[in-house]
Amino acid sequence: MTNHAVFLDRDGTLNVDSGYLGEPDKVQLFPEVGEALSLLKNDHRFLLIVVSNQSGVARGLITKDQVDSVNSRINILLSEFNVVIDAFYYCPFHPDFSDQKSVKCRKPSPEMILNAAKDFNIDLSKSYLVGDSVSDILCGINASVKTILVQTGEGKDSLSILHNDNNFPSFVAENILDAANFIIKDFSGVYN
Repeated sequence: MTNHAVFLDRDGTLNVDSGYLGEPDKVQLFPEVGEALSLLKNDHRFLLIVVSNQSGVARGLITKDQVDSVNSRINILLSEFNVVIDAFYYCPFHPDFSDQKSVKCRKPSPEMILNAAKDFNIDLSKSYLVGDSVSDILCGINASVKTILVQTGEGKDSLSILHNDNNFPSFVAENILDAANFIIKDFSGVYN
């Protein structure tokens, strides 16, 4: 049996993007995140998988341990809503600081999504990506999943760039709860 998933960007989508977040006590989830992820996972059985560029590691601004600590903190905060992220995939590399082979995992490459699909037996045709940046939406398009741009984080700026380049997300959402409601309706066939 295959699974269906929602792939989630982290900074700017789930939590306030304070720039190279390395301190778990500074994690600030957007207000609607717990409710949205609980709906997706507990009511509709989506796997929740974070796919995140974390170039701060390559830049020497944060460590992998700090990224892992921030990810753990996100799950601690989400546990109050009886939900946790199933897996965190992140790319710690950047073209200015890493070799070309290493940076293949960076969004807009679909590599993290494709790896997760193998690891969790995910049917990408029944899966979605939610993010706030151009690279998030292009990553989802490259992985052949439906894409939702949230207007938190960089979302508003990203929307005009995507439109100018004719790379339209499947849906534009005010926030992650709006995105979750779209996913639930779309998955159940309301929009077909």
